[in-house]
Amino acid sequence: MDFFPSRTLAIYMAKMFIIRTLAVLALLVLVLQALDLLGESGKIMAYEGNGEAELWTYVSLRAPQLIARFLPFSVLLGTIITLATLNQNSEVISMKAGGLSAHQILAPLIVTSMGVALLSFVFNETIVAPATARLSQWEKVEFGPIPAESNVRTNVWVKDGNNLINARTVTGRGNDVLLQDIAIYNRTENGLKSLMQGEEARFTGDGWRVTGVTQFDVGTGTEQKKAEVLTGDSIRPDQFTLTNVNADSLSIVALHTAIGELERAGRPTMGLKAGWWHKISGPMSSILMPLLGAVAAFGLARSGQLFLRAVIGMALGFAYFVADNFALAMGNIGAYPTLLAAWAPFMLFFLIGETVLIRTEE
Repeated sequence: MDFFPSRTLAIYMAKMFIIRTLAVLALLVLVLQALDLLGESGKIMAYEGNGEAELWTYVSLRAPQLIARFLPFSVLLGTIITLATLNQNSEVISMKAGGLSAHQILAPLIVTSMGVALLSFVFNETIVAPATARLSQWEKVEFGPIPAESNVRTNVWVKDGNNLINARTVTGRGNDVLLQDIAIYNRTENGLKSLMQGEEARFTGDGWRVTGVTQFDVGTGTEQKKAEVLTGDSIRPDQFTLTNVNADSLSIVALHTAIGELERAGRPTMGLKAGWWHKISGPMSSILMPLLGAVAAFGLARSGQLFLRAVIGMALGFAYFVADNFALAMGNIGAYPTLLAAWAPFMLFFLIGETVLIRTEE
């Protein structure tokens, strides 16, 4: 049960593993960020006044998403490269000859991947979630300037019967919600009846007080300007604040609060609950990667099957990511229970990895 019989060997393997993982991650993020920037730079520069500074802003917001998404892939590839190198140089043979079991050989990598998973969770909560929220807001205003408030929501649409209400920006919570640059489309079954545009709208308890109003009547073709109008007595403030809750854009604490608000408003929350659990199970996928890639460590390198073993390790790892994304998608639409959607792929591939390791090496 002594999983670290040699401190020197454990540090040596952990160092090899983390260096190769970071190298693979840096390469993936650099290439993918360059390709993504080439595709989005035209949209960013299309907004008048945007320049090089906005391109760097986009990179700073997009790079954390790429790091979070491809870190588990990098751990998988780092594992396979490390173990294949050790196998090819007969270092695995030396370890087994010294009395180490397959689990003892993998132990330094698994412990290191636990540290990676913890750092990944902290990184996702403190950097990725705010960057995702900011980038989403920026994209909705077509890469133009957005308000500096942290709780701003952009381009929010709400339906009230046949009518549609669009708010360019929404700030605040509860009855203190402020709508800015709003448009109210008063529709009938046959088409648009009138269009009302306003600068700001605040909830009064009995409706919405819209200021700086310009109202256009489609039937008569006339336009009227009014200082303020009271409208929308059936529209609740939470329809604007809870209409676009994105699990990726919120920290685990903020998402828990949003789920509670949605439940009190009678909204479905199964998809968000699956996303909440996935904020924990997602970073933990890094712990699985040494186990799934372990097949590359064993077998004789001179048998000519080292490449095949590395391919099998990659196939197991990528199969996990496919199963994880599928289960999360099923959880989002309510087809899977939330715990099953978040944890079933992790437990399934943990058992698969252990089975392969025990049957082939132990």
